[in-house]
Parts: sequence; structure tokens; C-alpha cells
Amino acid sequence: MVYNIFKGLGIALVTPFCADGSVDEQSLVKLVEYQLQNGADFFCILATTGETPCLSAAEKARIKELVVSTVRHRVPILMGCGGNNTAAVVEELKTGDFSGIDGILSVCPYYNKPSQEGLYQHFKAIAAATSLPVVLYNVPGRTGVNLKAETTVRLARDCQNIVAIKEASGSLEQVDEIIKNKPATFDVISGDDALTFPMVSCGAVGVISVIGNALPKEFSKMIRLQYQGEYEAARKIHHRFTDLFGLLFVDGNPAGVKAMLHEMGMIENVLRLPLVPTRISTLQKMSEIMKELKI
Repeated sequence: MVYNIFKGLGIALVTPFCADGSVDEQSLVKLVEYQLQNGADFFCILATTGETPCLSAAEKARIKELVVSTVRHRVPILMGCGGNNTAAVVEELKTGDFSGIDGILSVCPYYNKPSQEGLYQHFKAIAAATSLPVVLYNVPGRTGVNLKAETTVRLARDCQNIVAIKEASGSLEQVDEIIKNKPATFDVISGDDALTFPMVSCGAVGVISVIGNALPKEFSKMIRLQYQGEYEAARKIHHRFTDLFGLLFVDGNPAGVKAMLHEMGMIENVLRLPLVPTRISTLQKMSEIMKELKI
């Protein structure tokens, strides 16, 4: 039986770039160590927040190598492997180097808008192509298609190594339906920082977090308090960051969190086109909130 090991605070890891646009390997290693020392329970690499579509194959391989060698098995590592060409994803799973990787995060096929049966067959093929645990990733705002609760539960029941879903539909009703009907061996993980508190309260086991890149200590504390049943204390932490959550994504992800990390002196504020840095007005608001929170 395969179980989900991706619980608590997961970091949706950014890819730091130097001023010339190259991958900043030194800052990446420092960032991973900072997060490990401040409450990170697992990492999610080479996914949306890592600007993966704008990385070369060589860069992706190097980032994976650096993270694996820095983490040194201290926490699990989840790696993005998905797309809208099922055969290509299956081929990557069969031939790629997944040494040091503990699981696969696979996003719903984007742009071509498959039916629920198409989504089911896509993920069933992916699960059959690997012995690694698979975490589904539902983010309709990016993919244009919603993996419905009944399809998620069907996959969880039919595919032994599909162990969890990163749910970023924004629908607490859908989250609750999955948690109500899922098998005991399957978990729900929040894919939205702002909804992590209510989702964990409903039974989600953690989050794959963007803000955790910059504030792992604070965000992991909220989740741990919820695990202990201390909901009032956890709610206070959640409400402290409400305004920051909104600003993080107003100019796109990872523009907001990269601006935060830059303000903290941890990385250059550089993204790859078509993404651009957050607006100065947004950055000023974020900076004011961070000062109020004594960050």
C-alpha cells in the first residue's frame, strides 16, 4: 500500500535568477536551507512557482540535482511532471531521472480542455507509468478545466499510487466533497495559501505554499497549531497574513513572493518573460505590511 508522505508545510519553490537572467544556484541553495531550518516539511520543485515553462531541460536537471543534494533526504521532495500530451508525460516518467525524488506532482492537462473521462484516462496512464506516488494538481484558473470531485475520488480508488491532490479550485464545497468521499489512503493538500486555514480545518493535511518561500516559520506554525486543535491561535496567524495573500498574486505568481524575498535580501527580483516583476505600488504595499508584521 502506498501512502501520502507530503503533509504539513510544502514549499512551492521559486527559481532565483541572477541579474543577467541565469539561474542563481547559490541563492537557491541558501533558500532551501533557510526553509528547512524554519519549518518546511517537504518541497515541491519544478512546478508553477518555479517558472518551469521558461527553464531549459539542462536548467531543470541542474535545479533538481541542487535541491536533492541540499535536502539530503531530510524531507520529501515532490517534482512537477505533467502536461497536455499524455504520451509525452508517460515517456518522461519512463525515461527521466527521478533519483532522489519522492513523488510526482501532475497538473491537469491545460488548453485542450479534456472531458472528465479524458482526465481520468490521462491520470490513470500517468499512474501506470511510474512506481512513485502521484499527487494530482487541480488548478482550473490556469488549466481551463476543473477536475471534479467525483473524478478525483474515482482516481483515488482505482489507482493505488495516486495518493493525494493539490486542490486549487477555490471551491471549499468541492474540497469538502472530496474529503467526505475519498478512501482513507488518499489526502487533500491545499494549493491556495489564503484557503489553507479553512481547508486544513475541513480535513486537508497541509499546503503546497507560495508564501512559505519567504515566511516558512510563521506559516508552518499556523498548520501545526491546527493539528493540535488550537484553532483560535491558528486563526490569528491566518488573519495576520490576509492582506499579504492578496498582494502576493495581484501581479501574478511568483512575482509577489519574489518581490518579498528580494525585500528580505534573499534573491534578485528577476523573472523570465513573459512574467515581469510586481508593480512598484504593489511592492510598497507589501513592504508596509511586512514592516507592520515585523518581518
